[in-house]
Amino acid sequence: MSRWIVFLYGIACYAVFFVSFVYLFGFMGNLGVPKSIDTGEEGPIGMSILINLLLIASFAIQHTVMARPAFKAWWTRIVPKPVERSTFVLVASLILLTIVWLWRPMTAVVWDIEQAALRMIVTAVFFAGAALVFYSSFIIDHFDLFGLRQVYRYWQGREYSHPTFQRRSVYKHIRHPLMAGFLVALWAAPTMTQGHLLFSAAMTAYILMGIRFEERDLIRHLGSEYARYREQTPMLLPIPKRPAEPAAKPTTRGAADS
Repeated sequence: MSRWIVFLYGIACYAVFFVSFVYLFGFMGNLGVPKSIDTGEEGPIGMSILINLLLIASFAIQHTVMARPAFKAWWTRIVPKPVERSTFVLVASLILLTIVWLWRPMTAVVWDIEQAALRMIVTAVFFAGAALVFYSSFIIDHFDLFGLRQVYRYWQGREYSHPTFQRRSVYKHIRHPLMAGFLVALWAAPTMTQGHLLFSAAMTAYILMGIRFEERDLIRHLGSEYARYREQTPMLLPIPKRPAEPAAKPTTRGAADS
């Protein structure tokens, strides 16, 4: 493929991602977007639950399947390797925009924080979660994660190599700060509706499941280095792990007493 075509395709995919990424947080937080999680015409509750769950399932299936090494090995026989990651990002972004577009609001209130100061605190926590997602993506190489580094190196005529594994910044304290940020943003809602609760619960279930798949692949790719990191570093909450207790020394007391 032409290097310029690959490069421009990667930029276009990143642009779609960036729009969907920013819109997603506006959607979740009911902030400055024309269609948010709690806006739109309500329908029958059963149909709304079914449609919304199918929308989230489509995102979960796409991420789970397309991120697996076996799928990538097959997929890159069709899609050139330099644009494999950009194509993954494009498909995921389009699915996110479809979720936003087709989401059925369920506006019955589960909880509502009335105290103004507390609402501001919870809203600030929401923005902190969004900031953690954004910040964490740069710690692990934002442009590689979203496909730009791959197309840029191809445009330069340079061989692609995976970023090296490093324990830096928040990754020293938790293994998945990017996912932790999403979880914070999902649940930090001053007003929680039934639709928001469904979205948060379903996405939380997917995130926890996705982490298991991702870590299995990371151990296959990085081996004992990542296995040690997983043993030493908490997954989502910065709670220090207890050091493993040393194995008990064998004793000869029983033999001596017999």
